[in-house]
Amino acid sequence: MTEKHYDVIVAGLGAMGSATAAHLALRGKRTLGLERWTPGHRNGSSHGDSRIIREMYFEHPMYVPLMQRAYELWAVLGERVDQSLLHVHGGLMIGPEDGVLVTGTLRSAHEHGLSYELLKPAAVARRYPAFRLSDDLVALRDPRAGWLDPEACNAAHMKVARDNGAELRFDEPVIAWEATSSGVTVRSSQDTYVAESLVLCVGARTRQLLGDLDLSLEVERQAVLWLEPDDDDGRYDEERFPIYAYEYVPGEICYGFPRLARGVKASIMHSGQIASAADEVDRTVHNEEITPVRSALAPILPGLARGKVRERDVCLFTNTPDHDFVIDFHPAHSQVLISSACSGHGFKFSSVIGEIQADLVTEGRSRFDLSPFAIGRG
Repeated sequence: MTEKHYDVIVAGLGAMGSATAAHLALRGKRTLGLERWTPGHRNGSSHGDSRIIREMYFEHPMYVPLMQRAYELWAVLGERVDQSLLHVHGGLMIGPEDGVLVTGTLRSAHEHGLSYELLKPAAVARRYPAFRLSDDLVALRDPRAGWLDPEACNAAHMKVARDNGAELRFDEPVIAWEATSSGVTVRSSQDTYVAESLVLCVGARTRQLLGDLDLSLEVERQAVLWLEPDDDDGRYDEERFPIYAYEYVPGEICYGFPRLARGVKASIMHSGQIASAADEVDRTVHNEEITPVRSALAPILPGLARGKVRERDVCLFTNTPDHDFVIDFHPAHSQVLISSACSGHGFKFSSVIGEIQADLVTEGRSRFDLSPFAIGRG
């Protein structure tokens, strides 16, 4: 095999990898992207018809500036490929007024001066007739919330990367890498490549490629349902049914989307089994997994909770202990950037994370404070 030379090799072309490859190629960098599967595969974290995007980040206000830049870059990407990627119709964060979801969302809104509405149950029912909230609940409306199509977004990033000179290779997993005095050597299933830098964006398979570096990452199996509500008279259409998150018991959140091509999607956040390895995950959603979703939905969306299951699927979360991202250089190899910007809430950020990672590789810095995402954070 002959060695092929590049400026940067990106391992993994899911959400983070495809965005990183696009931003590197836009800067004129000789970029190689390596992906172990074909585009649109179901084996990782970037498939399915929808991912939530929301500006008022209940997890922590530090995410809001990142989110605002992500909105800008999703719009720019859509213009580049002549496709509308952002679908913004507002979103509801539903729960007790003193619960973590509502208070966290309000904290972000207040800290960053964001406009919002705090709706009582009757106001929610008038505006969004599918919802039925009890009197002990409120709904905080984020006017900029909505959804993204992950497969369309990834395809757009890959198109931009290719159009600007990147070489993208599929069905070619990275087997191993080695840091050298001049950069990095990467061995795939088909060839050996040399580059100045390597960006690891391999999601649930990150630990497999880190050698002696033991990051605290765990792979979680996330089950998702698409339902056919029994009271559908158009009330689940996008203009009348926002994305939502609902704190149905303290600290536990279910979420969902309007009707799209596959049905009305719903799931429970971080409710899945922890797997010892990505390739050992059970890919079947079993009947007994449906009941908890119905039970979580029933207090606010009774018609949806009773609905027939049209489809079911599994995706993977790669979680850090604190559920914040990892975006940092390998502590022993400054030419290797590790990206695990996921923990089940990363997709919406991939446009800006691609830009950040291109900044780090080409300039050694970012406009954003990345210390919360450092490998050695306290």
